[in-house]
Amino acid sequence: MDDIYVCENVKKVYRSGPLVVEVLKDVNMTVRPGKITAVSGVSGAGKTTLLNLLGTLDRPTRGSMRFRGRDMSRLSARELNQIRNAEIGFVFQFYYLVPELTAIENVMLPGLVRGKRRSALSARARELLEQVGLAERVQHRSAELSGGEQQRVAIARALFNEPQVVLADEPTGNLDERTSEGIQQLIWRLNRDRGTTFVIVTHEENMARQAHTWCTLVDGVVREMLQ
Repeated sequence: MDDIYVCENVKKVYRSGPLVVEVLKDVNMTVRPGKITAVSGVSGAGKTTLLNLLGTLDRPTRGSMRFRGRDMSRLSARELNQIRNAEIGFVFQFYYLVPELTAIENVMLPGLVRGKRRSALSARARELLEQVGLAERVQHRSAELSGGEQQRVAIARALFNEPQVVLADEPTGNLDERTSEGIQQLIWRLNRDRGTTFVIVTHEENMARQAHTWCTLVDGVVREMLQ
C-alpha cells in the first residue's frame, strides 16, 4: 500500500511586496497508512502551513509532495478539489459547526456537498455519532453541546466520507484538560478500531509522544522521530 504522503525538500515562501517570509525551508516527511503522525513546534514554526499543504489548501513553492503515490504538483485544481472532498477529512480547533443545524445534520454535510440525498445519509451519520459517544445528542444543535461534544461532532463529520487521512489542527487546543484527554482517547480508539490515519498538529507533548511518528518543526525543517 502506498504511503499516504511523501514530502521531499518542500519549501513554502510567502511574498508581500518586498517582504519575503520563508515558512517551510526543507521539509522531508512520510505519513504511513493506518498510523498517527503528530506535528509539534513553537507558534509560528509553520505547523498550520504544513497542514494546509497536506490538505491541498495551498501549494508548495518548491519540492515534491505525493499523495498515495500521485504527484500533487501535476494535479489540476479540480483533481485536488476531488481529493480534498473525498479522501481527506479535516478537524479544526474551533469546530466550525453550522449553528443552525443539529449534530446529525452537521455530520451529513460532506455527503450533502457531494450531492447525495439526505435520506441516504442519515443512517451513516447516526452510526458515526454513536461511535464518538453521542448517540443521545443527534438532534441537539451546536449551542446545546459542550466544547468536547462539538469536537466529537467535528470528528464524526471528518470521517463521514471514509477519508484516507484525517488532518487535525490542534483538536484539543480549545478544551479543558479532562475533555482534551477524552478527545485524545477517541482519536486513538478510531485509529486502532477503524485503521484511520491521522496527522495531528499539537502543542501537547503528551499527545505527540504517544503517536506512531512524532515530527517537530524547527526553523522550517522537520525532525522526524519514530516512536
